[in-house]
Amino acid sequence: MRKLVECVPNFSEGRDMAKINEITAEISATEGATLLDVDPGKDTNRTVVTFVGSPEAVVEAAFRAIKKASEVIDMSRHKGAHARMGATDVCPFVPVSGVTMDDCVELAKRLGRRVGDELGIPVYLYEHAASKPEWKNLANVRAGEYEGLAERFGKPEWKPDFGPAEFNPKAGATAVGAREFLIAYNVNLNTRDTSIAKDIAFTIREKGRLKRDENGKVVRDENGKALRVPGKFKECKAVGWYMEDFGRAQISINMTNYKISPPHLIFDECVRLAEERGVRVTGSELVGLIPLEAMLQAGRYYLKKQGRTTGVPEDELIHIAVLSLGLSDLYPFEKDKKIIEYRVAARGGLVDMKVDQFTDLLSTDAPAPGGGSVAALCGALSGALSSMVGALTHGKKGYEEAFDEAEEIGVESQNLKDEFLADVDRDTEAFNNVMAAMRLPRKTDEEKAARAAAMEEAGKQATLVPLNVLRRTMKAAEVARRIAAIGNRNSVSDAGVAALAARTAAEAAYLNVAINLPGLGDEKFKAETLAEARKIRSAVVEHTEETVRLAEKTISEME
Repeated sequence: MRKLVECVPNFSEGRDMAKINEITAEISATEGATLLDVDPGKDTNRTVVTFVGSPEAVVEAAFRAIKKASEVIDMSRHKGAHARMGATDVCPFVPVSGVTMDDCVELAKRLGRRVGDELGIPVYLYEHAASKPEWKNLANVRAGEYEGLAERFGKPEWKPDFGPAEFNPKAGATAVGAREFLIAYNVNLNTRDTSIAKDIAFTIREKGRLKRDENGKVVRDENGKALRVPGKFKECKAVGWYMEDFGRAQISINMTNYKISPPHLIFDECVRLAEERGVRVTGSELVGLIPLEAMLQAGRYYLKKQGRTTGVPEDELIHIAVLSLGLSDLYPFEKDKKIIEYRVAARGGLVDMKVDQFTDLLSTDAPAPGGGSVAALCGALSGALSSMVGALTHGKKGYEEAFDEAEEIGVESQNLKDEFLADVDRDTEAFNNVMAAMRLPRKTDEEKAARAAAMEEAGKQATLVPLNVLRRTMKAAEVARRIAAIGNRNSVSDAGVAALAARTAAEAAYLNVAINLPGLGDEKFKAETLAEARKIRSAVVEHTEETVRLAEKTISEME
């Protein structure tokens, strides 16, 4: 899985587009970072910027943007409606895919240290990166705002996490943190009555509503503080409002942690509550971007409700999610624009080609693709066939006892298929790296040594790609064997072909491992790799032969 981190810095400039463009240009110029959105606000005099990239790239891009902001923004002259304390007010890191919250905390610390040391800007860590409990809440970190900074630095409790404990009049201070992905999501109602939308919002949001007695008066505790009735969903904020453009009321929701309260559960509860109040939910609207996993969770959830297998392709899970949540109610849902991983997905690889384009390229003297990519493709075909047999078994009369295992096999086979497909391009990338190493200069002794080291490393990586394919073929062979044993008898031939495709992938991957080893200098690596490759190859061959015999036996019993 690709490592992807979102970063959402807020800069204290929302009116001068020349300055805003200077800041965002630093992000766009950073290799590996993709600028997704720039949202300036004149009244707040603040711009929210969203970009994504690899962990290393987002830290570098964030630093460059913060540096530029400190050069072009003068906080001593800043005025705006939004709370703020620095030229770069906040800079949170958000895990998207392949990274954890702990990883993002480390990124926040790395950026904070660099900003403090190199730019002389006081940095406070907040939310998941907070160094003390009270700084977890951003409002506490920003207390007193920019105007209160000079006074705070005389107090030991306000010593920043990084940078000097002194007032920086021009740049102010910056809060750097780590938080979960925020999903902005609206549920549409077939009414103009905002009171209904507000009532549902109060019921679902974590904050809930004010507690009232039988006379409608607010209930208070002994200290006079108003009591509240908590709402149903944690990490959920919601309000009700009216959409003039579409002539309907809407429940506007912010999910601050979709892993705790996901969109599909909140949507279904809104549907239930709307029906109780005599109105209907017509669909929903996604504001901004959503992580792929949130869409896949929704797709699986609704397929399970329908009694269908979730062992289906990613595109089908997204399709079901869009239909079930009514995400095209107001305008068409475009996955390439709305799903964050798709917005930054690399296009133009081998797996994006049509079958005839791939085979045509394969048939030429082009250096890639080659046998390694074909090995991975055979593995993908094996996984796809096993998943197909699982889908033809799940929900079919007479196979009730096999439903759970067929579901499990279908999901695992889909995962295998996707990993094998990624290996199709990984193999070509590894080959290209070998060629790049070979082209390095070799005039001086230093250049020769550097070239030799680069070729050794590239050669190892070119060996590890088919080795990982070979390792995965064992799992592919195992799921083919399992589905052949319990799956729909009318599809047992397909299970046998799945096993044979896994064997072909294993044999092909083995040959690609073997041919790369002679060029390497690390004898231990060579010996261990060859021994492992031979062992896996033999195991896959043996496993496949058992599956084919089982398929033939089942077919003969059907005569």
